[in-house]
Parts: sequence; C-alpha cells; structure tokens
Amino acid sequence: MDKQTQIELEAAAFRRLTAHLQERTDVQNIDLMNLAGFCRNCLSKWYLAAAEEKGLDVDYDNAREHVYGMPYSEWKDKFQTGSKQKL
Repeated sequence: MDKQTQIELEAAAFRRLTAHLQERTDVQNIDLMNLAGFCRNCLSKWYLAAAEEKGLDVDYDNAREHVYGMPYSEWKDKFQTGSKQKL
C-alpha cells in the first residue's frame, strides 16, 4: 500500500470514529477512559497536536468542536451525566 492510500484510509477511519462518538452521546468520556484509556478529549488533544506539527493555527476549543461535532460546552450541557467531571 502506498503512503497516500494509507493516509486516506487512516483519515477515513478517524472520521468514522468521531462520527460514531458523536452519535453515541450515551457513552460518557469517563466510560471511554475506564474501558479504553482514551476519550473524546484525548482525541481532541491528538488532533490539536497533529495540527501544531503541521504549523496550523488550531486551538483546543476548535479541536474539541471537531471531535464532539458541536462546542464542548453545548455537548456537556446536553449529554454529560453524573458528576460533571472535567477530563
């Protein structure tokens, strides 16, 4: 497999993962952290780090919005349950 095809497949997988997490609002970040060792905020930080490596001007709030599909504060108000822990 050539490098460009690999990049395209990885990008497609990331888009599908974020879409899946946006659909599964019943799954809390704490559940993801406990079971998988990462959460939506981790994905946001990885996205931000990748942008910074490319010299792109993306802030954490923009990265979170990309992963959550809406501003984080809106997602938190609509879907976060329990103790409102910040991850």
